Formats: sequence, C-alpha cells, structure tokens
Amino acid sequence: MRNKIILTAILAAGVFIAKAQKPEDTEVWTPEPPVVTPGAICPAPPPSDAIVLFDGTNQDQWVTNKDRTQPADWIIKDGIWTVNKAGSGNIETKKSFTNYQLHVEWKVPASITGSGQARGNSGVFLASIGKGDAGYELQVLDSYKNKTYVNGMAGSIYKQFIPLANPTRPPGEWNVYDVVWTAPTFNTDGTLKTPARVTVIFNGVLVENNVELKGPTLYIGQPKYVAHGPSPIKLQAHGDKSEPLSYRNIWVRELP
Repeated sequence: MRNKIILTAILAAGVFIAKAQKPEDTEVWTPEPPVVTPGAICPAPPPSDAIVLFDGTNQDQWVTNKDRTQPADWIIKDGIWTVNKAGSGNIETKKSFTNYQLHVEWKVPASITGSGQARGNSGVFLASIGKGDAGYELQVLDSYKNKTYVNGMAGSIYKQFIPLANPTRPPGEWNVYDVVWTAPTFNTDGTLKTPARVTVIFNGVLVENNVELKGPTLYIGQPKYVAHGPSPIKLQAHGDKSEPLSYRNIWVRELP
C-alpha cells in the first residue's frame, strides 16, 4: 500500500510538471484592453544627451546575440532597418545599460499575413541576460484587429502585464514606444533587492504604469529572478513565418 501511495504521488507530480511546461498555462485571453485611436506621430530628433542606437544609416551600435564578436546583420534600406530572419537572429547593443529612457519606432509591413502570434512578431528586450530570448521583453506584434492572448499583445510585458489599452496603428504605419526602465538590483548573495520596474507609453498612450516585473519574461513557466548586472538592449528576430517587421529612430538616455 505504501508503495502504491508513493507511486500515485509521483505520477500526480509528473502530471503537474507536464502541465506547467505548456505555453498555454501562462496565456491570458480576457478581458481585452480597450482600443484607443492614437494621435499623430510627430517625428523629432533625439535629445542632446541621447545615445543614438539607430539613425537609419548604420548598425554600428549592435552585435549579434549568439556571438557578440559578430556585427549585426539586419537589412538597412531607405533609412529603415528590417529584421533579417535568414541571418544570425536576435541582435543587441554593444553597450550595456542599467536605468534608462528608450525611444523605439517600429512597423509591420502593409502586406502582413498570418494571425495571432504569427503576425509581425518581434520584441524589445529591455535587458538581455543571455542567448536567445532570455531577458525582459516588451512585446512587438501587429495587434491591430488581430486576436491573441492579451498578455502577449503589443504593449505587453510578455506574459506578465497586459497593456492598459490597445493603441496599435494599422499595418504599414509606424508605432512608437517610449520606455522608462529601472533595472533590478541584487544583494551580495544574489538574492533580489529591488525588482525591475517599467513604464511604457505606446503611440502617446500610457499602457504600462511603473509595473514591477516578476522576473525575466518566459514563453513557458513562471518567472524567477537571477542576479545580473548592466545588460544590453536586445531586438528579437522572431521565428514565425510572417513578413519581417522594421525599426527606425532608436535612441536611449541613461538615467541615474
């Protein structure tokens, strides 16, 4: 009888672990944020104290994520920077950052196809802490009349915080993220001292209001902090089959 009880417990634990490994376990579908029509975009030059990460002419400030000795290899044409899915994948800044203000403009092509997460998927990782998709992701996605789980739509802190509104512009039009990032801090023994915090203004609309992150963002499973220091900013070359999206006018201001 004792062996049977132990076996039952092991099997039950195995079922729990198996369920925890499904991406659907951390997807939230309702309620959907209200749709908001944003105001006009007014392009402006970066502030005088900004570090310009992309100005439409070169990608000198970037390297590949899987091999930081190699330069970024995305595609520049007419001042627009397009994800190169056939290249080396994710890219990240040469420089590492702690706290900062970030400005990023992005758009999906007017010809975009697919649905859900397979529709113009990318991401701005506010701190890259490893290879692949390791870090803290602000989701980039075509969320204009495109249904998906709401903690994975544009403006979400991926699978952690649903945006307060959905001001996404139609495919072919530029979207703007303005972000204030406060990096997590850690005690000398590696335990968390203060969590990461982020505020996101999306096309002039506040969508994340100084939220405290639960740890790095994950596709599967629950977040957990791991001690790290200053980190690069990463842009994702997502592996979905839809047409690649583009970026322009990226700059950052370091904060105390």
